[in-house]
Amino acid sequence: MMRTHMCGELRIEHVGRTVTLTGWVNRRREHGEHLAFVDIRDHSGITQVVVDNSVDVRSEYVIAVTGVVTARTPDTVNADLPTGEIELKECRIDVLSVAEPPPFPIDERADNVEEMVRLKYRFLDLRRTRMQRNLRVRSQVNAAVRQAMYRQNFVEVETPMLMPSTPEGAREFLVPSRQKPGTFYALPQSPQLYKQLLMVGGLDRYFQIARCLRDEDLRADRQFEFMQLDLEMSFATVDDVLDAAEQSVLDAAEAVTGVRPAAVPRMSWHEAMNRFGTDKPDLRFGLELVELTPIFASTAFKAFSTAECIKGIRVPGGAADFGRNKLDGLTDQAKSLGAKGMVWLKVTDAGTFDSPVAKFISEAETSALVQALEAESGDLLLLIADDWTTTCEVLGELRNRLARPPVSEGPYRYLWVVDFPLFVGVDAATGRPKPGHHAFCHPHPDDLDKLESDPMSVRALAYDLVLNGWELGSGSIRIHDHRLQRRVFELLGINEAEADRRFGFFLEPFKYGAPPHGGFAYGLERLAAILAGEENIREVIAFPKPQSGLDPMTGAPSEVESTQLNELGIRLLPPSV
Repeated sequence: MMRTHMCGELRIEHVGRTVTLTGWVNRRREHGEHLAFVDIRDHSGITQVVVDNSVDVRSEYVIAVTGVVTARTPDTVNADLPTGEIELKECRIDVLSVAEPPPFPIDERADNVEEMVRLKYRFLDLRRTRMQRNLRVRSQVNAAVRQAMYRQNFVEVETPMLMPSTPEGAREFLVPSRQKPGTFYALPQSPQLYKQLLMVGGLDRYFQIARCLRDEDLRADRQFEFMQLDLEMSFATVDDVLDAAEQSVLDAAEAVTGVRPAAVPRMSWHEAMNRFGTDKPDLRFGLELVELTPIFASTAFKAFSTAECIKGIRVPGGAADFGRNKLDGLTDQAKSLGAKGMVWLKVTDAGTFDSPVAKFISEAETSALVQALEAESGDLLLLIADDWTTTCEVLGELRNRLARPPVSEGPYRYLWVVDFPLFVGVDAATGRPKPGHHAFCHPHPDDLDKLESDPMSVRALAYDLVLNGWELGSGSIRIHDHRLQRRVFELLGINEAEADRRFGFFLEPFKYGAPPHGGFAYGLERLAAILAGEENIREVIAFPKPQSGLDPMTGAPSEVESTQLNELGIRLLPPSV
């Protein structure tokens, strides 16, 4: 090796040794007429080097330093550095590579640099302590996850990156075929179909740290391409799948934080919606939704008398914090989210309400409302009256906007959300139910008799893992009986011929004996981001795309030569005017 130690390794016990360090010049400071201090940096830390002032090295030069480890005098010890008790003297410096001045400082001051600049020079951004730490956190997560799966007798299998188009999920990335012009592969949104076929093939337990690609709009927790821990198990119940996936998550969290989280609690989808207004509830704060419909069963207040569902949240001490302009803004937000309106009530010292609608609420309703919401003087009460779904979702979103802490701010609160609806809503064009997850989720056995008569009430053996309000991943027990699969397809308006055309390669193997099976997948970037204390998964990805999807570093996506398009049988449309 060109070095004997890393830059962050040396301590007082190394005094007297001759060592060689390699790295980047972090900083150069002149000390009098003849001496200079040079800080040399690598991913492990920084060491101060004392050199002759004539040595010409500048910021971000790559150097090798050979010198003697020397104890600093007590008045020059740097308590902020792990290496702050020592320095290198009697040094020889070899310049391995010169560098131009970087476009931004290679330290935490770069956090204030415009993100597009950081991404354009990502190769420099990666040198910073924050990014070095984040990528190592992600590596720890990957290693712990992989070991957890091996420990549970899962077999790692790589599935194809070029597969047939299955446009039922998110928008796909398509790859044109050169050998068969006019046809396309798709890049995998997930290994879903292949991993189920591995179960048909008798593999029993499969996992993969899989790269998936979806042509969706980018946001804090979403990139075009991402990595997920993907698993599938044969002869498995919901409990089996959740236990296996949970072990990998807890192992990863322990590897990064040093503390193993407690067993993950479970909550039904219906309870999550009722209490938090979302299927990915953040359990780190209160402001739970409270059912108020019975209180207004005989109300004379017209806005409440016709509502299917009335719920409210209590904002402690919010009366003083929210003036009329803020409250009008909250009302506008509620309307933009789909509600007909919002009622706000400030609780007075007398236990009455200060509100434009206070006169429409009876004394009995006032008393019951204060009791139900456990309201106290100075509190602000926010009420939504609408259909059940709108009421829950709007209040849930307002709850998050009012009180949710940053996703990375502790503590870590994991949650399994189970028993999702098999169908969500009705397709306006066809009048058919729309699948909640996908068309291959197994209906809850207790609800099979309602599949045709009351499909919207049928639960699925489907589940999500949530951490601090972020959905980490989802999964389900799959339909393994081709006759039940046909029933679900018929409800979705997919006849046998259409099913064979779209899914024939997947359904045909199930005729040859498919075991009961289920699986799960969760985003490794999402888990790593939260464990690293980041609000955006871009900060745990080496080379991410910004929200625009246009890569400022490489210029991708870019035009290609016409000869390449001709080989693929592709012609471009003229630019739209």
